[in-house]
Amino acid sequence: MNCPDQPLTRFAGAKTSERVDVSEPASISAGIAARYATAIFELAKEDKELKALESDLGALEGALNDSDGFRALISSPIYTRDQQGDAIAALAKKMQLSPIVANTLSLMATKRRLFVLPQLVAGLRDLIAEENGEVTADVSAATALTKAQQDKLAKTLKASFGKDVKINMAVDESLIGGLIVKVGSKLIDTSIKSKLSNLQSSMKEVG
Repeated sequence: MNCPDQPLTRFAGAKTSERVDVSEPASISAGIAARYATAIFELAKEDKELKALESDLGALEGALNDSDGFRALISSPIYTRDQQGDAIAALAKKMQLSPIVANTLSLMATKRRLFVLPQLVAGLRDLIAEENGEVTADVSAATALTKAQQDKLAKTLKASFGKDVKINMAVDESLIGGLIVKVGSKLIDTSIKSKLSNLQSSMKEVG
């Protein structure tokens, strides 16, 4: 996906007036995200727009993963409500987001709630997966898995969980090798980084 930083450039020198502390305890953030996710999902389902919603989520995930500017926009208190709103409107147009998602993001900007966007996206992924009789596996690896590798992993996970598994892929170069797979509350960590960390801990105990 193309990095959506271009519509953010005019906000690079944003004035710091109307600074607002957008930080919230994790439990409160999760609750806010869950309410927005439920509302968006129900509207998209009613309008038979779940496929469009999935496409929107892919675009937003790409922006969250690839764009420092986008992450700063949704989390930094230096941006005013109007600045967030204008930037989000421009980005929604650039990413061709559906009206349901674009309008919700604008509302979130008005209410200073954009900082919960990562949890919102994850929540929507879970709701869509449940609707399709699937579970979502969040997979992190040092390099992106090929389609064949993802299909093989999904097949292996299906044998364990008894449901079709949709892979949500992320790249974390610090892992060096191996995988971290999270399905619901279950975490499977086969990364070399984790193994090295465990080895270091064992050596300290011996010493």
